[in-house]
Amino acid sequence: MVEAVKATAGPKVPFVDLKAQYRSIEAEVNEALLQSAARGDFILGEAVGAFEQEWAQYCGASEAIGLDNGTSALELSLRALGVGPGDEIITPANTFIATALGINSAGAKAVLVDADPGTYNIDVNAIERAVTPRTKAIMPVHLYGQPADMDAILAIAGRNGLAVIEDACQAHGALYKGKKAGSMGSTGCFSFYPSKNLGAYGDAGAIVTSDGKLAENIRMLRNYGQRVKYHHQFAGYNRRLDTMQAAVLRVKLPRLDSWNEARRKAAERYNQLLAGLKVVTPVVAPGVVSVYHLYVIRTPYRDELQKFLGGRGISTGIHYPIPIHLQPAYTHLGYKPGDFPVTEAQAAQLLSLPMFAELTGEQIEWVAASVRDFEKERA
Repeated sequence: MVEAVKATAGPKVPFVDLKAQYRSIEAEVNEALLQSAARGDFILGEAVGAFEQEWAQYCGASEAIGLDNGTSALELSLRALGVGPGDEIITPANTFIATALGINSAGAKAVLVDADPGTYNIDVNAIERAVTPRTKAIMPVHLYGQPADMDAILAIAGRNGLAVIEDACQAHGALYKGKKAGSMGSTGCFSFYPSKNLGAYGDAGAIVTSDGKLAENIRMLRNYGQRVKYHHQFAGYNRRLDTMQAAVLRVKLPRLDSWNEARRKAAERYNQLLAGLKVVTPVVAPGVVSVYHLYVIRTPYRDELQKFLGGRGISTGIHYPIPIHLQPAYTHLGYKPGDFPVTEAQAAQLLSLPMFAELTGEQIEWVAASVRDFEKERA
């Protein structure tokens, strides 16, 4: 084992620094929250409708529906498309469990496929082999902020008469051949969890779509199945976006592109400083603009490196240590170890380094120098 040197030369580096972001927008956020409180429109208030319009326009979609979280976005997308018990949804094995839970909550079955070894996104070559007569949709995940290969996915969907629900919960503002993540499928699903590129101050989410009938159905699904108060067309749910969260998101949205650009610059600097080392840095596919929700490196000594960096005051993350098919919650799917070898290898080797828009050059250099020191001591 390589022990971390208790060096004093570098700064402490948090994995994410939400306080730094708040300090940069404190006055505007506080004012927006106070105005919302003063209006008293706490449920589906003015800020919700305004944010929905702004988010739809930003994403290049005609409609946006604000929801309570990203998992609800996945579930209600499926329900609005008529998905239910007995149906199958193809999705990657290497994703956060919320992707599978959204499918589960709609009553459908998640059919998992392996990951691409380079980009870590869904292996498009494995999708068509997973299609059965029960398949109703493909749910690609734009993992770590990089869009999946949507041309290939949409082509497969078209050949097989399937819907495409984009899990864009990590890809706010990411581009695929000039199109915004979330705008290419039947729906695009977003989480605004606080640490996301566009984060609320609690749980929040949204669906974008350019299908007006689908949008209307989702709006009723999120609000007790009603179009008009007390007139319930069907048994819906209470999945509404909180007005105060929408107020926060409206303050942040105009800054999203600049924050994403800061993340890209941080990623470029990491790439430069880590070049020549044994760790594998992120691969970005041609025609794609990543927003680096996470900056993920790969090393067979992941756990040792994480401990070493922690000893130097550098916080890191592991996304995700146990793939969906090996989770106790999903043993009923019938998968076993070895079914998705790329996913399983990645789960043991991927380490997320600190990444946020306010990350300083000094912090990046300290992280990279520490990775370099780890490799030298381990050699």
